[in-house]
Amino acid sequence: MVGTVAKDVTTEPELLLERSRAITVHGSDKEGRAVVRIVGEYFPARALGGRAEEALKAHLRKRVLPEVGEREFVVVYMHSLVDRGDNFPGLGAIRAAYECLPAAAKERLRAVYFVHPGIQARLFFATFGRFLFSSGLYEKLRYMSRLEYLWAHIDKGELEVPECARRHDDELERRPLMDYGIEAADRCSVFDAASMDTPASLRSLRCS
Repeated sequence: MVGTVAKDVTTEPELLLERSRAITVHGSDKEGRAVVRIVGEYFPARALGGRAEEALKAHLRKRVLPEVGEREFVVVYMHSLVDRGDNFPGLGAIRAAYECLPAAAKERLRAVYFVHPGIQARLFFATFGRFLFSSGLYEKLRYMSRLEYLWAHIDKGELEVPECARRHDDELERRPLMDYGIEAADRCSVFDAASMDTPASLRSLRCS
């Protein structure tokens, strides 16, 4: 009897995430490490529904990690214009996706650049970050309130910046009080109980 090899079938949620180009590998940083770009606004959370965690894990395993290979890498997460109802998968899915990475891949991750975090995100991670994520990930988090600070680590030509991030950066230059939560942005922060998948209420961290 001739044995058969099981095919690694690509599911509909995986295809949806891949086509969104929310998570891609883009060039290298100034130290030669691979750059994994995550554009929050592109993430098809509404379309994925409860399948976001499944899609994230599979996309990292089948697409991102093979492209990164054995290199050290950094993550650039662009939080610009993210909204819980449309394009945020929930912190539970993000945490599960990170925890499913092989130990060697976690070790090769050198930094996570969080672009346009806002005061709500900073407060949230300062309060709950160490409980939600391992210290190995939490200590690699670097806030980038403007794109110009990112260019100290990555050459402009190495990273394709989406229009949503450019627009948000321009808006922050015109309305700098948004950084401190004094002037509200057009969209609220996603870091509340529903998006976090935990029973703790964080609605006080949402913008008015």
